[in-house]
Amino acid sequence: MASAITTLAADAPTLSAANTGFMLICSALVMLMTPGLAFFYGGMVRVKSSLNMLMMSFISLGIVTILWVLYGFSLAFGTDSGSLIGWNSDYVGLSGIGITELWDGYTIPVYVFAVFQLMFAVITPALISGALADRVKFGAWVLFTALWVTVVYFPVAHWVWGAGGWLFELGVIDFAGGTAVHINAGAAALGVILVIGKRVGFKKDPMRPHSLPLVMLGAGLLWFGWFGFNAGSWLGNDDGVGAVMFVNTQVATAAAMLAWLGYEKLRHGSFTTLGAASGAVAGLVAITPSGGAVSPLGAIAIGVIAGVLCAMAVGLKYKFGYDDSLDVIGVHLVGGVAGSLLVGLFATGGVQSDVAGLFYGGGLEQLGKQAIGVFAVLAYSLVASALLAFLLDKTIGMRVSEDGEVAGIDQVEHAETAYDFSGAGGGAASRTTAAPTPSAASKKVDA
Repeated sequence: MASAITTLAADAPTLSAANTGFMLICSALVMLMTPGLAFFYGGMVRVKSSLNMLMMSFISLGIVTILWVLYGFSLAFGTDSGSLIGWNSDYVGLSGIGITELWDGYTIPVYVFAVFQLMFAVITPALISGALADRVKFGAWVLFTALWVTVVYFPVAHWVWGAGGWLFELGVIDFAGGTAVHINAGAAALGVILVIGKRVGFKKDPMRPHSLPLVMLGAGLLWFGWFGFNAGSWLGNDDGVGAVMFVNTQVATAAAMLAWLGYEKLRHGSFTTLGAASGAVAGLVAITPSGGAVSPLGAIAIGVIAGVLCAMAVGLKYKFGYDDSLDVIGVHLVGGVAGSLLVGLFATGGVQSDVAGLFYGGGLEQLGKQAIGVFAVLAYSLVASALLAFLLDKTIGMRVSEDGEVAGIDQVEHAETAYDFSGAGGGAASRTTAAPTPSAASKKVDA
């Protein structure tokens, strides 16, 4: 008996300073993705809505952080109840956790795991906001975010990643969030916009991005932060799986960007910067669930497929008449579905697990499991999100007034503008020009 106890003690994980440090860095990288998303979305809207778009992402850092500490971590990763939700009173307020207490089966503290998962919870509702540009009251968005993470994100995270969660137990592979993050957010976006309707002037007025440099900056920050998002999801660096995921993240993103640009050139005749940025994000989305199960060649294939599918999907809003302002459905929903399902085709059985996809002799079993996960999360998020939006719209109202939308939501909701040009026009020329007379100045002001 004594020898058995000694063996168990020797096999028990011990705190790894290397893995702990690595995971703290990954958590910071994932946190950076939310401001990166804010820039990405903020540059894509018209100038009169850019601050509101930034704030709709940024506020998630405040709301979700507090809710995660109070009860979100417990709901998502506490002791399973009925395969649907978790609960652990020690996780409430993160008050019953020892500073060196390890996450079960791993070499990192519970605190580190909690803060890493927090950053996933933060960015997911921020992703939804891109579909709602120009027209949602900021106060209503704040309340929707709080309700949505409670009713939708926390339970779905438990289904997918929590011990005992029904999709986890089924064997659905979601390395870093294809279902829990991207399909979840994309389906929610569709549910909300079906309730709140289109922007004023949709399909009539030009609604071009006001700052493509901001879009490219945001895409670059997302790409950079996504290495922490993906490689960090293995929760350590001991067996090389995280390194494979890091490589696959880069490879799939590059392939998707090139595929999107190629499709765009053939379809529309131009290589656009917006297409390059959107294609990169599509690749990042698609490799998120699959990158721990496939080879780099499989990652190239997934990137190409996702790049073309998402480029095709962004035009569906004009065909079907739903106003997905910044293509959350076309990129995150479609990319998440593609990446999640392609696990069932391209999983090699030699990376994160021995599960093989159809192209590697595994048959259709894993593809079936992936499809169950995809459509369960899609359906639940779509319906629950639409109901939340409907309730808020019928009580406090979700939309700004038509006049406020036309004037600009930045002024209406935030009393600010993104750019102040009142001091422009100075310089040497103005210093050598005689000052206007008071009467002339008055005329200019009146004009």
